[in-house]
Amino acid sequence: MKFTLEKKDTQTKARTGTLTTDHGVIQTPIFMPVGTAGTVKAVHQRELKEDVKAQIILGNTYHLYLRPGLEILEKAGGLHQFNGWDRPILTDSGGYQVFSLAGTRKINEEGVTFKSHIDGSKHVFSPEGVMDIQRTIGADIIMAFDECTPYPCEYGYARKSMEMTHRWLKRCIDRFDSTEGKYGYTQTLFPIVQGSVYKDLRKQSAEFIAEQGREGNAIGGLSVGEPAEMMYEMTELVTDILPSDKPRYLMGVGTPANILECIALGVDMFDCVMPTRNARNGMLFTSEGIINIRNEKWKEDFSPIDPAIGNYVSSFYSKAYLRHLTISKEILAAQIASIHNLSFYLWLVGQAREHIQAGDFAFWKDQMVKKVSARL
Repeated sequence: MKFTLEKKDTQTKARTGTLTTDHGVIQTPIFMPVGTAGTVKAVHQRELKEDVKAQIILGNTYHLYLRPGLEILEKAGGLHQFNGWDRPILTDSGGYQVFSLAGTRKINEEGVTFKSHIDGSKHVFSPEGVMDIQRTIGADIIMAFDECTPYPCEYGYARKSMEMTHRWLKRCIDRFDSTEGKYGYTQTLFPIVQGSVYKDLRKQSAEFIAEQGREGNAIGGLSVGEPAEMMYEMTELVTDILPSDKPRYLMGVGTPANILECIALGVDMFDCVMPTRNARNGMLFTSEGIINIRNEKWKEDFSPIDPAIGNYVSSFYSKAYLRHLTISKEILAAQIASIHNLSFYLWLVGQAREHIQAGDFAFWKDQMVKKVSARL
């Protein structure tokens, strides 16, 4: 993997770059649709490419490990072959899913013992095991195994957890560097900065992660319930330490406003389930603000959903029609809304990129944050 830094904004820490992988080129800043179980929910791969214009998608190690399982994925030739997506894929390590299984998991130095949410069967994730699993899934970018701490979190716990994440990282690196990819293309390992919302821990973790000299770095453990201002503060602290010639990935973030603010802090890559999850519940993100399509006010609004973003579904279908489908619980509602929301997210980071390159990002960002946060 190769990252080329192209343009730095003069008024903020925003930047544009190009990330080159064996499955294609990614222009940053970028948003990555989340394909938890080998699919971005309710969206065909063709739509992801042609309508959403996704350049990279996510797979989830925990879910793919349980279903369809490693044997099927290996027989298929990896996730790219299995789901027919021929562009880059990133897999998370399962750390976040394990964090969300708080009631059914045990963490120790060796790794995590957890019960499957599907059938209650017992499994163990260790740093080495998670590297092997992600080799088999075959993503272009794979994540180190970490513990994602909750918010709020006591200082003592956050420190011990971070130190263990660092020890796990060393084991991930050793395993990753002593194994090969299975499908004839290269994979890249990103370490993850932890440390909850404590400045000294975040600083220590960012410095440790930077020292590892990997091709890219991630920031984890944010967007887990802490106030947005705290997220921004921790993000800025970390991006100031992580090397500027490597891509920076802020995991699990977030709202359109969160993404714009964090681009201004020097983040290059984002992912979040919000655009698809909210779409299925009738919440639309648009270039003018947020729409709850169930509201009565859209019942007779025959204007397109959002023609400004230049996407097929957003220009073709009316708000009134989408409201009708949503109220009627038609499956097409989830499809239209998911494609629209993802298209909007990709449009938004594409616009950010253009404005960074044009030199007027700061002014545009401030106007846009107000717009995309407004409830219509």
